Amino acid sequence: MTIASPPRMMKRALYVLILTGIQAQAATQEETLTVAAAPDSEAAAPDRQVTLGNLGKQEIRNTPWSVQQVSPTLMKHQQLKSITDIYRYMPSVQGDGARPQTRGMQGSVVQNSMIDGLNVVSTTDYAAEQFDHLEVLNGLGGSLYGPANPAGLFNFVAKRPTDIAQHSLTFGAGTGLSRLVSGDFSGPLDDNDRLRYRANFLDDEGDGFAHGSKKRRQLFSLGLDATLTDRTTLESNFSYYHYYEKGLPGKFALGNGLSFPAAPDPKKTYLGQYYAGSDNHTLTASVHLKHDFDGNWQGELGVLRQIADRESTAVTNTFTDRAGHYTTTTSSSTASRFTINSYMANLNGELETGWLHHQLSTGLRGFVWKNYNPLNGTTSTLGSASLDEPQSFAEPDYPDFTHRYHSATATQQAFLLSDTLTFSPQWSLLLAGSESFLTSANYAKTGSRSSHSDNSGFSGSASLMFKPVEPLTLYMSWADSLQQGDTAPSGSTNAGSILAPYRSKQLEVGSKLAIDKLLLTAALFRIDRPFAYATASGDYAVDGSQRNRGLELMADGDVTDRLHLYGGMTWLDPRLRDTASPATSGRQIVGLARYTASLFAAYDLPFLRGTDIHGGMHYVGRRSTDNANDSWTGSYTTFDIGSSYTTRLFNTETIFRLDVTNLTNRHYWTNIVPGGLNGYSGAGYASAQLGEPRMAQLSLQLRF
Repeated sequence: MTIASPPRMMKRALYVLILTGIQAQAATQEETLTVAAAPDSEAAAPDRQVTLGNLGKQEIRNTPWSVQQVSPTLMKHQQLKSITDIYRYMPSVQGDGARPQTRGMQGSVVQNSMIDGLNVVSTTDYAAEQFDHLEVLNGLGGSLYGPANPAGLFNFVAKRPTDIAQHSLTFGAGTGLSRLVSGDFSGPLDDNDRLRYRANFLDDEGDGFAHGSKKRRQLFSLGLDATLTDRTTLESNFSYYHYYEKGLPGKFALGNGLSFPAAPDPKKTYLGQYYAGSDNHTLTASVHLKHDFDGNWQGELGVLRQIADRESTAVTNTFTDRAGHYTTTTSSSTASRFTINSYMANLNGELETGWLHHQLSTGLRGFVWKNYNPLNGTTSTLGSASLDEPQSFAEPDYPDFTHRYHSATATQQAFLLSDTLTFSPQWSLLLAGSESFLTSANYAKTGSRSSHSDNSGFSGSASLMFKPVEPLTLYMSWADSLQQGDTAPSGSTNAGSILAPYRSKQLEVGSKLAIDKLLLTAALFRIDRPFAYATASGDYAVDGSQRNRGLELMADGDVTDRLHLYGGMTWLDPRLRDTASPATSGRQIVGLARYTASLFAAYDLPFLRGTDIHGGMHYVGRRSTDNANDSWTGSYTTFDIGSSYTTRLFNTETIFRLDVTNLTNRHYWTNIVPGGLNGYSGAGYASAQLGEPRMAQLSLQLRF
């Protein structure tokens, strides 16, 4: 299949940005060189801040929840390309699947993912080059964000314009004879520095790691910041991302009573089909208006519009016996367009009432999410093969993915209020709550509404914090959070009906210790949520619960001036409870490991200035592949290694980078999920994907 050439706007933007950078360099060469030589400014780990719903910006060390941030430095070290890559060193995050999640709780398509605090689709693709860093709140967040699955909140923070001119060009090559060119240009657009821009472009294409596979990534993003007054700023973002991937191995699924064999080499020919995969276009635009009223009270308004068009033609290979034979199918009936309109408004400030200090936050947020499915979408059986002898199958007659019908609409609106009461320098209490309104509707191809729900409810949290000494924060948090109910899947007697909202509860105790430039965190937690599955009568209904208990340990920051760490470990005990079948009650949730660990380390060489070596490790324990825990897949460990060298060539700062992932070329199964995304599904036949083989990426970056 021929890959379309880049859009004209990307080519023109490339020429304009390069000319802009060259002119700026010629005009202010001396100043620019001085700036380029300076190290990137980044707060030390104990001083970093994250945005937490209507609370606004908060220091991680003082928050009463498990919060993680992947810094810009870590993203640059690893030459990360996708959001999935970013999750690699977060041990509490399961990010290999379409919906990211924390603590073993399935995430939703929209409720758990945001760009700059505004809800977006999680099941489309995003380029890592578009973002400055990633913020993750583990567990429940309904009191701060409105209804959401207890899967954590993921906030992707876009790159913002800089006050001084900063330009860079990167050229790279990698596994599969891929080639990459990208640019990052930023600076003021007027003499008074009241209008600033940040533009990024990317064209990354080549063969995938499997024979006959193709990949392409194209990005153009533009951020504009306008200082309207000394107290008012208008921030806008626009991005277009095209992600194309065909011919890589398909998903593998289990038939009744089967288990996964040893993972084959993912580079083996015909484990996927050359025409099968993804061809996705995502257009996102947002505006934020921020105003400082008096130095004490700040307000913010934000709106976002996103259109995600998808052509999903991936194949699934379902095992039919223990000898590795499988049947290959493809489905073209999933949503081919998502649209999101999301919004938020916050007001934050402080006041004193006698001896009590209050940090108040109030606001509202919500979204309207619409799904469109191909009118002629269907599921086709392509043929049968085996792991020993994979086969190439003829391309089916795929539908016109732009010929769609409106299949579903979901709306959500939440009113939020929180108060952090400080009793003394040691003791404080945070109370937060949201009153939410949710509606959902599904539609048939004829346009008639097939199901509808209209619900409301309250989500609340309370957190007690104690600081015995300034570097240490101890906390205990309780949360009760609402989330949208599931839709009964096809095959159930009530297919298409929408269940009443679920209510999840969480108890968490933890500590955060700052040692110079290193932040150490620990958290113990328990989450309980209702569980829906197909009962013996064939109805899809809530009849049981999921209880996840765990321990999280994290380290982030500088151990010494030369040694930098990021990573930790998670112990997780995910259990089904009170299910219809005694064979599954009390068993471990499909696809979740009890032990995971990740660690990234970078060391600046003392004897070779400007050079670092870095590496990483990712461990996942064994996972069950059925609800009765009769079958398991083994544990796996992957290792990454890399290096970077910074020098000056022709008066230009130049950085060489080399990274190798999965150094030992380990073959393993990843993204193991039950037959139903929500956990126990009655059938419980698991599906999985093959992990990527050893991959290498080499790049040259010029900063001017």
